[in-house]
Amino acid sequence: MNTLAQRRLGAAERTIRSAARPFMNPYLAGLLLGLVLLATYVVTGRGLGATAGFAAVATWLASLVSPAHLQASVVHVKYWNDGAPLLNWTLFLLLGALIGAAISGWQGHRFSFTVERGPNVTDGQRLVLAFAGGFVSACGAKLAKGCTSGQALTGSSILNVGSLVFLLAVFAAAFGLAYFVRKEWL
Repeated sequence: MNTLAQRRLGAAERTIRSAARPFMNPYLAGLLLGLVLLATYVVTGRGLGATAGFAAVATWLASLVSPAHLQASVVHVKYWNDGAPLLNWTLFLLLGALIGAAISGWQGHRFSFTVERGPNVTDGQRLVLAFAGGFVSACGAKLAKGCTSGQALTGSSILNVGSLVFLLAVFAAAFGLAYFVRKEWL
């Protein structure tokens, strides 16, 4: 199998990646994710989502710059957590996801620091586009009162109409945009 990513790799990296273990069965992975979501509902009374973790960090940063503004802000007070915003459980969820992904990549022999991109884009352009896309997604998550995992995974699991509409809109937008950005990856 001669993919674009494999052609770009050096000889040493190609040897490491060729020994990569196969991915987990997607049906098993989906089942396990569903069980994690169910356990999260049972233990915390809430579903999964990452937005609150980032809001807790923003609240902590705001407390360093302007404690008076923090107390007056309805948004930040919500995440203040009695003076310990960094003890928000969703922040630990994010850290666990990051550590778990690193361990999974290491065990599967896929861990490397590379920039995945198409042939017509430089590493710098890809990083700028990824950062800009992440910023737009973060703004959208705040407006939608939940990130993609909170809306699509948690909201749709409880058949929330707004989350189902969000999920359909994401797929429709991705399908509609794919034609215009395909040349960046092919």
